[in-house]
Amino acid sequence: MFKSFYKLSIDERLKYIEEMRKISKESALLLKNSGGLKLEIADRMIENVIGAVHLPLGIATNFRINGKDFVVPMAIEEASVVAAASKAAKLTLPEGFTAKADEPVMMGHVQLTNIKNVGHALAELEKNRNDIIKIARENSKIMEQYGGGFREVRFKELKNARSGTIIAEFDIDVRDAMGANTVNTVLEQVAPTLSEITGGKTRLRIISNLAVKRKVHAKAVWKKDAIGEDGVEGVLDGYDFAKNDPFRCATHNKGIMNGIDAVALATGNDWRAIEAGIHSYAAINGYHPVTKYGRDSNGNLIGEIEIPLPVATVGGAVNTLPTAKTSLEILGVKSSKELGMVMACVGLANNFAALYALSTTGIQQGHMKLHSRNIAVIAGANGTEEVDYVSEKLTESRNFSVDFAKEILKEMRDKSG
Repeated sequence: MFKSFYKLSIDERLKYIEEMRKISKESALLLKNSGGLKLEIADRMIENVIGAVHLPLGIATNFRINGKDFVVPMAIEEASVVAAASKAAKLTLPEGFTAKADEPVMMGHVQLTNIKNVGHALAELEKNRNDIIKIARENSKIMEQYGGGFREVRFKELKNARSGTIIAEFDIDVRDAMGANTVNTVLEQVAPTLSEITGGKTRLRIISNLAVKRKVHAKAVWKKDAIGEDGVEGVLDGYDFAKNDPFRCATHNKGIMNGIDAVALATGNDWRAIEAGIHSYAAINGYHPVTKYGRDSNGNLIGEIEIPLPVATVGGAVNTLPTAKTSLEILGVKSSKELGMVMACVGLANNFAALYALSTTGIQQGHMKLHSRNIAVIAGANGTEEVDYVSEKLTESRNFSVDFAKEILKEMRDKSG
């Protein structure tokens, strides 16, 4: 566990990470040089490239998950998210978090339309099930090499469709990949056979981001002695608000995504797919929080999270973005399942931190204190001394306007010469 990591200079932090996490010299140099993405690589990733965008890359500390200590890279522009995650994680020690993850099974669909006799077509699909499975297996062989591959196929009528429609639903174990390319390849290759069997027209062949077979569950206990009785009650009241009001619930779940998206961005994962899946999961049977809170027999606060998390440690941007590879090196996860468990714990930590702050001191006090450094830079402060001085004065006065920051900076410079 790191002690007062935030008090170290950037060079000291980098040295600490290099030595303690045993990252390569190349990765250490990449971090020191701000992790630049070469334009020739960017130009092969997307279309019409003219540059690249940078986000700050920070480290969340104090995460002990299933007895293993992690330092967690987080890429985000918003002040306080990294600090909040670190503080919330520290309050779970020495036990830390427990987590578990499903096998990495992704679902994909083939849509078949204009079927004249749906009942007969469904029977024919069942009759030809083995041939369909053979095609699916042939096109997921690469995953079989790593213990994954085809798992199951189901056929169902799409109710209330424009015409007679059947959906063929495939389960593919994608191991440490996100899985879109593998799943979509299987669907594309098997679709002509499905069309021939049913007499239907092939339409959509696409993975589902609602990855209900690839869920992660995490849990932590915040002791009453550490956060106080009012802290326990405050979090429970905040959770109760989210559970019973969708307008609050949207922001409740957004706070969870602050942490999860930041880790996804740092590690090169598809945060849009993650967002879509988690919010869709939250909307099953009415929009609800993806965390829940209660008390144990000693009156301590128990927090839990359950979410679908289709994340990867190989393939796509994970292998292309230099900082993604370095972030995974720092994190030291051994599989996509372990990465998912880390992400879920970070999401739970950020959610607890937000509820705890909102229900006690209020969120702006800590948030604006950290944001004051950004305001100092906007006002024109240069170097650590000026930024720290202006930030301190803004916090003392609780006046966080840019105009006031400019006044402080002018006064400082006038005094110094």
